[in-house]
Amino acid sequence: MEIRILGPLSVRSAGGEAAPTAPKPRQVLALLAARPNEVVSTDALVDELWESDPPATAVTVVQTYIVLLRRTLAGALGLDNAEVARHVLTFKGWGYRLASGAGIHDAGAFLRYAELGRLALEKGENERASVLLREGLALWRGPALADIRVGPRLLAHRTSLEEGRLSAVELRAEADLRLGRHHTLLGELSGLVVQHPLHENLHSLYIISLYRAGRPGQALTVFQRLRDNLREELGIDPSPRMWRLHRAILTADASVQATGESKLFPLELGTPPAHAGR
Repeated sequence: MEIRILGPLSVRSAGGEAAPTAPKPRQVLALLAARPNEVVSTDALVDELWESDPPATAVTVVQTYIVLLRRTLAGALGLDNAEVARHVLTFKGWGYRLASGAGIHDAGAFLRYAELGRLALEKGENERASVLLREGLALWRGPALADIRVGPRLLAHRTSLEEGRLSAVELRAEADLRLGRHHTLLGELSGLVVQHPLHENLHSLYIISLYRAGRPGQALTVFQRLRDNLREELGIDPSPRMWRLHRAILTADASVQATGESKLFPLELGTPPAHAGR
């Protein structure tokens, strides 16, 4: 069975799609699919569907949705309802468990690729890190659970996945920057800093890419925009790390130009200027 949540929800097998179209049963399936092979308590399902205002019949309604889901899974898997209840969508005393078997779970695969890519980058295996992170990011088909009305449980899960996606993008960009691919990163990073105007690491990646592409003036402009955004939105200055990068650009520090396995960046470029915190 293929379980895909990195985009619109899809639970399918050779027999076809098993996800129902009705919104609340689909929401129940989404929460089970987000945590395959784990027991999701009935209380968690009720909380997801109705938050703090469940009806008196909430548990009965959840049981009705489970019956519907078992029926759709049976059709997709070519099993009868009893087999699905015993082996696929099972009741475990306090909740329900969706068994993925040996099939695909795109979120689980993404997290494995992301972790392997992170470890490769730590070891200085930049090309391998770039490849692994690209493969993981290629599993995304849009925002996580893009077609699901999310309650508090799914919102937390989706937020975590989206944070993981952004982290993987950062790591992949760092790997590519170490490999001297700054020109190819410019378009992507320019969009990302617009989407995340307070995100220092994305800005540092973009600033270094601009500098290495022979655009120091634009690099300084990006730093200034970040500083203005931080002061306006949060009332703070950029971190000492960003000030070190700023000074390195101004002084044409050779370490900003270096590629390869050394740890990026401004992290090791001396001390911040005296005005950094003012």
